[in-house]
Amino acid sequence: MGDAGLHMVLLLGAWVFVCGVACLALKRNALGVLMGVELVLNASNINLIAVAHYNPAFRLEGQIFALLVIVLAAAEAAVALAIILHYYNTYATVDVDAAQQLRN
Repeated sequence: MGDAGLHMVLLLGAWVFVCGVACLALKRNALGVLMGVELVLNASNINLIAVAHYNPAFRLEGQIFALLVIVLAAAEAAVALAIILHYYNTYATVDVDAAQQLRN
């Protein structure tokens, strides 16, 4: 098979980004929101690696930025899961709407 081309890979990244934003907007569960954030971060990784692959001047920089985004996503997921676990142990729910009602 031939090379997909930068345009197709960027479209894939945009599609994953839109799926992540939709997940952020539509999910009422904190774990679903966390999955949406991870999809958005993975979409940025797809775009960074695609640009780095097709532009030799930024080959190393794109990979370094993608690695930094992966590290950031891992740290964000660990902290978010700890917060969600503590919230579940305290209130026995991970519903985002319930968290807003408890705050008021």
